[in-house]
Amino acid sequence: MSDLVTLAEIEAAAVRLTGVAVHTPLVAFPGKPLHIKAESLQPVGAFKLRGAYAALTAGAPVQGVITHSSGNHAQAIAWAARELGIPAVLVIPNNAPSVKIDACLDLGAEVVLVEPTIEARTETADRLATAHGYELVPPFDDRRVIAGQGTIGLEILAERPATDVILVPVGGGGLIAGIATAVKALSPTTKIIGVEPSLAADARDSFLLGRPVAWDPRDTGRTMADALRVNRVGDIPFAHIAEYVDDIITVTEEEIFDAMRQLAVKTHLIAEPGGAVATAAYLHHADELPAGKHCAAVLSGGNVDPGLLFG
Repeated sequence: MSDLVTLAEIEAAAVRLTGVAVHTPLVAFPGKPLHIKAESLQPVGAFKLRGAYAALTAGAPVQGVITHSSGNHAQAIAWAARELGIPAVLVIPNNAPSVKIDACLDLGAEVVLVEPTIEARTETADRLATAHGYELVPPFDDRRVIAGQGTIGLEILAERPATDVILVPVGGGGLIAGIATAVKALSPTTKIIGVEPSLAADARDSFLLGRPVAWDPRDTGRTMADALRVNRVGDIPFAHIAEYVDDIITVTEEEIFDAMRQLAVKTHLIAEPGGAVATAAYLHHADELPAGKHCAAVLSGGNVDPGLLFG
C-alpha cells in the first residue's frame, strides 16, 4: 500500500459516511466569488465527524475507542461511538473550551484532562488504549481519518467543478491532507492553500522547511483558535502536505474575529475561531492567494465558546 492515502480510500469512506455525515452546502459569500463549505452544520458542529466515523468503520467492529483531541475530534469520536454502541475514552487538553468538554460528557464519553501538549496527549491515549484494549483513533495522524476528511474535497468538486482555489484550516493537518489528496486526484490545477493563525504557525514553518517542526505549546496557546493550537503537524498529514499543498499562509487574531463576524452577518453561519481562518485569509490576504475566479473556503467548525461570541 502506498504511504499516501488514495482516492479509492476516500471514495470508500464516502460510501460509509452516506446517511451519517451531512453533505454540507457551499454557501455563497455575498458580493464575492467565494463559497463557504459549511462543515459547522455537521451533527457535532465540525468536520471531524467524517474522519471519526470513517476510521471506526474501516475494518472489523471494535470493542471501544480511545482518542486525544482539543475538542472537536473528541466530540466526533463520542458521537460515532454512541451511534455504534461502543464506549469511548477521550484525552482532552485542560485548556479546551468547556463547551466542547461538556458536549463530550453529554454524549456519554469518559473524559481525561491532561496538559496541553501533543506528548502528554499521545502518551496518555496510548497508555489507556493498551489498558482498556480499545481501538486508538488519533485526531489527524491516521490514514483512515485522513480518508474521511477527504470526502469534503469530493463534495466541493462535485458541486462546483470549476473551483480554482480551496482554502483549508490547518491544525494537525488531517483535514488539508484529505482534501488535497482528493482534489489533486480529480482536479490537479486547483490550488490548495492552508491557513493557520500567525500565533500558531508551526505548519507554515514546517511547509517552508520541508519537515515537521514543533512550536512551544505556550506560544500556540495564545491564539483564540483553540482547534488549531496543535503545536506540531502530524507525520502522515505532512507527507500529504508536502506532496499536494501549494502554500500555507497565516492570519491574525483580529482578522479571525472579523471573519467570524462577517460570516455571521453576511452568510448567517456561526464559526468558531479555527473554523473562520480560511475565510479570514480570503478577506484579508487576497494578494497572497493564487489568481482564480472561483474560490472555496472550508468553515471547519462552529463550536464557539458563547463567551467569545457574545461577550
